[in-house]
Amino acid sequence: MSSRRTLWQEGRYPARLVVTLSVALTLLAVLADRALSARLGVLFDVAFVLVCLAAALAVRPRDFFAVGVLPPLLMLTVVVLLAVTARASVAEATDGPVQAVVSGLAHHAGGLVAGYASALVVLALRRIAEQRQGRLRRPRVTAGDEAPHPRRARVMS
Repeated sequence: MSSRRTLWQEGRYPARLVVTLSVALTLLAVLADRALSARLGVLFDVAFVLVCLAAALAVRPRDFFAVGVLPPLLMLTVVVLLAVTARASVAEATDGPVQAVVSGLAHHAGGLVAGYASALVVLALRRIAEQRQGRLRRPRVTAGDEAPHPRRARVMS
């Protein structure tokens, strides 16, 4: 019988590495989208969803929390950076910084929801797969194999 790992079991990278790569890839997507047009568009949203999926598949199981909270924080970071540096890419040029952040989040809410939902679904499926794999690996204990309870194993004199 083959002990090949499934897609759900492949992720073994630490959260710090996964988050760093996710930020880098997201910023690369921003640069690519901005090179094609003045405003952040659908290319960024698609890349954001793919980055969220890749992060959820790459992270090791004990670091699921970091990737579980990553999508909204990543989107907020990108929108805040653009609201400060290139306001017209996420909002109207005349909007203030706070309004630009709100507008940017509103314009990319679809990508945020899709990325966040897909990451959470993948993490949940990976958690289920890990639990099932854990149950399959545990040796069965029969009634005769059980160790005696420490309090019950007293020697009577």
